[in-house]
Amino acid sequence: MDNKGEFLPYYPGMNILYSTFYKEQLKETLRALKEEDETNAKSFELYLDTIIVNMHTKVKKYKKSIYFDNENIKDIENQGHTVPFYVDEKKNIYVLLGLLKS
Repeated sequence: MDNKGEFLPYYPGMNILYSTFYKEQLKETLRALKEEDETNAKSFELYLDTIIVNMHTKVKKYKKSIYFDNENIKDIENQGHTVPFYVDEKKNIYVLLGLLKS
């Protein structure tokens, strides 16, 4: 399987997984933000992390993704960026699919 299809735990023991594609996009986004302002980059990363860790408590508030034609894929919007994520409510699993500039 190519590395774009792997899903790894966001934090050990959590039901939130991330794709390697998400991780690559996050690194690139943080690199670009740090070039502009390192403090804002840290703030962006911390706030995004907080949203993701708590997403399972607010999954119903997120709208269907504009990037996918699938009711189980929703979008988290944060400071001009969007994180599409897949929800498997039966297994209580959430998969971060990417990080896009809105």
